[in-house]
Amino acid sequence: MENRNYKFRKATLADIPELKEMYKATLRTINKADYTPEEIEDWASCGDDIQHLADLITNLYFIVALNEEDLIIGFTSIQKDGYLQSMFVHKDYQHRGVASFLLSMAEEYAIKHQIPIITSEVCITAKPFFESKDYKVMREQKRKANILFLTNYWMKKEL
Repeated sequence: MENRNYKFRKATLADIPELKEMYKATLRTINKADYTPEEIEDWASCGDDIQHLADLITNLYFIVALNEEDLIIGFTSIQKDGYLQSMFVHKDYQHRGVASFLLSMAEEYAIKHQIPIITSEVCITAKPFFESKDYKVMREQKRKANILFLTNYWMKKEL
């Protein structure tokens, strides 16, 4: 179900604690069907790198989606070369159009900046969503979280 009543704004450094908690809670709840508990905890530990998150917010087009009460319910970020760095939707807002909303904002940014192709490394859980939005799997791969190597997919879409 699409809901275009969501709002968005650029993320700020003050959002980091909330983003970190949402990231970890989403992984531990939503992604547990596709990854082992050990993989989830290793992946979640990547959210402990506050400086990395600060760098992404400072250097990328990094936006947060807000609900009617202006609470953060998701985020995405895209690099100037079209690499979709991140996309997470709050565990309580799955299947409510938030990911579609965020992806449309990232794609609008790419079109506005004449970026012809968006690429991303997409987890097993998100792969069907991205395929439904015309992203194609280029290859399956193993990517290191902190210690473990997790399966994901290099995907792309030509705009």
